[in-house]
Amino acid sequence: MTAHLLDVLIIGAGPAGLSAALTLGRQAHTAVLFDSGTYRNDATDYMHLIPGWDHAPPSGFRATAKDNILSRYDSISIEQNTNIEAVRQTDSGAFEATAADGRVWRGKKIILASGVEDIFPDIKGYAESWGKSIFHCLFCKGFEQKGCSSAGVLASDGAFKMVPHALHAARQAAQLSKVVTLYTNGSEELAAQIKSALGASKVMKVDSRRIRELVPGDAGLVISFQDGMEATEGFLVHMPPTKVRGQFAGQLNLATTPSGDIKVAQPFPRASVTGVYAAGDNSSPLKNVPSAIFTGHLAAQDAMASIQAESHGQKPLFP
Repeated sequence: MTAHLLDVLIIGAGPAGLSAALTLGRQAHTAVLFDSGTYRNDATDYMHLIPGWDHAPPSGFRATAKDNILSRYDSISIEQNTNIEAVRQTDSGAFEATAADGRVWRGKKIILASGVEDIFPDIKGYAESWGKSIFHCLFCKGFEQKGCSSAGVLASDGAFKMVPHALHAARQAAQLSKVVTLYTNGSEELAAQIKSALGASKVMKVDSRRIRELVPGDAGLVISFQDGMEATEGFLVHMPPTKVRGQFAGQLNLATTPSGDIKVAQPFPRASVTGVYAAGDNSSPLKNVPSAIFTGHLAAQDAMASIQAESHGQKPLFP
């Protein structure tokens, strides 16, 4: 058990948590970063959108970031392969994090950067195709398939069951493929709604057949339908519903959004309980690496400002 009170506890060592730790280190604040060893992009070979790290392995980015932080900022520690199971606010107002092995840490502020878990649809082969030929974000993936003859959008659940979101994804897919098919997986009503909104597009079409199985192949993704027919797409875009990783929002009684993310203020991602911040995928509709890095930095910056003002008996710049 840590004997002293740290400035900040950071749960989650993905891009948001790493960014928060680096920010706090630059101002010599004490913080511990908890790394469970589980990451949302485990299924992907490459990450994108970060200058200097575009099309690089996510594991390499994380390892280099950790080495960089630990080699320069001795006020920051990292607890590798540590699963935090419970968090609470003590009577003094500080926060306490308890690991699965019983160890306990205390901090003045806490940043939740534990990410989200994707809730896959009940379609055979979906999980095996995730991150390889099924992409949730066409900034993160998809460019490598540019020029493919056809791509698909799975518009059956999650955000894409809303027509504007499905068409937004289809327009992005159309930048990378010659034809885009929006699959509604048995929903004739949704298919009709999308068809009526296609407008003047010459490259988009709708397919309402129910999907039986998804099979990744060398040419892309083979979609097998219940009627026995098949279609091959260079890639499939789908944004499944997500749930916040861990039970921390409930343990701290935090407000959440209708989609289940942790509700935060803007621009600094303060949660509904003072002293608690949420950064990265667990509190943003833009679930990608650049957004996670940015919100992790903002969370740490605001936590730092609050701690410094409190130590001098003053009000922070942004109350």
